[in-house]
Amino acid sequence: MYVGRIVAIAMNPAGALGALYRVSSRSFPNREARRLEKAVAIVPKPGFENDIFKNPYIAYNCLRLCGPYAVATNGSHTDPIAEKLAAGLGMRDALVTVLAALDYEHDSLNTPRIAAVVQKGTGKGCLGIVRADAVLVQEFALSTGQAYYIATYEHNAPSPSFQDRSFTAGSAAEACQYILGRGVFADLERPITAACALETGDGFEVATADVAPVTPA
Repeated sequence: MYVGRIVAIAMNPAGALGALYRVSSRSFPNREARRLEKAVAIVPKPGFENDIFKNPYIAYNCLRLCGPYAVATNGSHTDPIAEKLAAGLGMRDALVTVLAALDYEHDSLNTPRIAAVVQKGTGKGCLGIVRADAVLVQEFALSTGQAYYIATYEHNAPSPSFQDRSFTAGSAAEACQYILGRGVFADLERPITAACALETGDGFEVATADVAPVTPA
């Protein structure tokens, strides 16, 4: 099944929280996750820079850390959410405020904006989406080995139905591999790249991973 971009909140068996993001794409597969000083950005791969002129929504910061929070999204709302959290809003209110203000992406597909936030030390995370017909935000209390996710299409509402009960990633790098093709995510098509943050003793560690290109036989 193709569900488009995916964000997830998770807790591994050691009790560490994670915020996960995956690009799945049919129209613009030539993208990668790139580490910046204070964020991770989704950008066109070298040689495909002109794709940005076809759709301005395909490049953006997808992951940011903000004090005790890790934020993962599929668009330009990453930074405003982090700024609202830094200003003192809680996870739910930050998502509601920013998603309602920025609205869905006004491209040819009316692509929804999705977002995930986790707060270090609380065992809790929040998922949100703004679609053409709704704004939905929900906070979840996570158990060890559990992940909740939301996608731009099909699985496009915060719900206990969209979860994984075998999240075992022990590092941010393993979390990237997990959301790219393990557990429930293995059945979700066209993975391209991922960026993940996983809670550590003094904050969060961050990693990125691209899907290896398929070599013709």
